Amino acid sequence: MNKKVLVTGAGGFIASHLVSFLVKKGFWVRGVDIKKCEFGVTSANEFLLLDLRKAENCLTVTSGIDEVYNLAANMGGIGFITEAKAEVVRDNVLINTHMLEAARLNSIKRLFFSSSACVYPTYKQKDTDIAGLKESDAYPANPDSEYGWEKLFTERLCKDFFLDYGLETRIARFHNIFGPEGTYEGGREKSPAAICRKVALAKQTDTIEIWGDGKQTRSYCYIDDCLEGIYKLMHSEFRDPVNVGSDRMVSIDELTDMIIKISGKKISKKYDVSKPQGVRGRNSDNTLQRQVLNWSPQISLEEGIEKTYRWIEGKVKGL
Repeated sequence: MNKKVLVTGAGGFIASHLVSFLVKKGFWVRGVDIKKCEFGVTSANEFLLLDLRKAENCLTVTSGIDEVYNLAANMGGIGFITEAKAEVVRDNVLINTHMLEAARLNSIKRLFFSSSACVYPTYKQKDTDIAGLKESDAYPANPDSEYGWEKLFTERLCKDFFLDYGLETRIARFHNIFGPEGTYEGGREKSPAAICRKVALAKQTDTIEIWGDGKQTRSYCYIDDCLEGIYKLMHSEFRDPVNVGSDRMVSIDELTDMIIKISGKKISKKYDVSKPQGVRGRNSDNTLQRQVLNWSPQISLEEGIEKTYRWIEGKVKGL
């Protein structure tokens, strides 16, 4: 393939993996981010350090490009997005609006936007044992965070750019993507990485702290499955949002026990219900995913968590 693609946010977790995935597929890849790759060296054919909150930089990076994978975002775990609300919305609206306009002006053939399960309304996620969230459940809208509102706004903007300008856009709603080479400390990490770090740092019979009561539920999707879902969606003819995630729901307690078992330690848990914990329950309904992509995630939570834990264990031990 001689197709040239742009991956934004290429210094971050999902996008850095996506760069490697696309290079292996034979694409010429330009990566761009405001920072270098957090872990390791980029596989991109070209990597630019630019601030995509500025319109002129978005025009620069989309020049000469066929397709755009827009994953750039100011984001983090529940502790971060509940504290930095204005910063998150401001930065991400600027990035996404400028990227869509630059794609239009530079005649980009197709643009992928990474949305989130955070778009789903709070009233659908009040119980731990909930039905999977279908794409149509996003309305009437009432996301649980400003991050979710920003994602939902950009989904609508993608549709408008197609309706008004003919820009082909593809939208994935990510459900808790995890894996090696992601943020695991500093406040922006997600729950699998945070728990893996706590367990890896703990001594044989320590106690670790869990945010919430441990009964809140989520579904988790391993990074390799996420990449496959992105690729299949980008090359489909489906323009509406599609869930990219697993439909296996587990509690935070179950996830923690799984990680403790992998570690071989005899760790106990204590709970802090004063800490942010998000919605009570969230799971993906993969009916549309299977229909549109003829695909569903294949890597088990156990397999993905073990790979993630071993990587984080090695990092905290300095290996």
